[in-house]
Amino acid sequence: MSSVGEKIGNTELKMPEHIAVIMDGNGRWASKRGMPRVAGHNAGMKSVEEIVRTCSDEGVKYLTVYAFSTENWKRPAEEVSGIFNIMVLYIRKKIRELNENNVRIRALGEWQQIPESAAKSMQYAMDQTKDNTGLVFNVCVNYGSRREIAKAVSSMIRDYQAGEKEMPPAEEIDESLINSYLFTADLPDPDLIIRTGGEKRISNFLLWQCAYSEFIFSDVLWPDFGREELLECVREFNLRHRRFGGLDKK
Repeated sequence: MSSVGEKIGNTELKMPEHIAVIMDGNGRWASKRGMPRVAGHNAGMKSVEEIVRTCSDEGVKYLTVYAFSTENWKRPAEEVSGIFNIMVLYIRKKIRELNENNVRIRALGEWQQIPESAAKSMQYAMDQTKDNTGLVFNVCVNYGSRREIAKAVSSMIRDYQAGEKEMPPAEEIDESLINSYLFTADLPDPDLIIRTGGEKRISNFLLWQCAYSEFIFSDVLWPDFGREELLECVREFNLRHRRFGGLDKK
């Protein structure tokens, strides 16, 4: 973990290696202002920019955001279309800055099934930043964790049936094997998962990967969540004692 040059007591504040965020509250932010819900998503992109910049500046290695879930297709067509249009605009406007800051963009989920313009923009962003070695910015698009796990098992069985891999004995099918088929196969599990907007649930997000993550639920609506709010969550994270099922060392 990297330091942010701040202390809690005599202990230096450390940034988690991997932060994941459920960006909730865009619609409510807009409704409180008498604006259409898509205006909240547009405002929320400014928070994305600030959080990406903060994580990059402070040495976070991985940032994963829940941009569009498999359940979000149930929302009004106008809102869904607006979300993807904003995504395209964000990539068009920010790709140069992201490259200059050595940020690598990756899409997690069944992102190829989103509208063509958004899918092409996402592919462009990944191609343009694939050689960057700084912050890895994972965007979960058309992502659902239960579907991810089901797809992993399906892909595993398909590989064995096709003869690409030899079927192991049942007792050798372990966590590492299943993990290797997930969208996040080459990523460390998140140390810290933040949900904004005041709700206290994880909404089908990284169910496998969150086994030992620390959770922080913020009442701040996503468009109002910025650098200071993120660092406040990191301060709380630094006060936690992560035992991973064991006991504190005496």
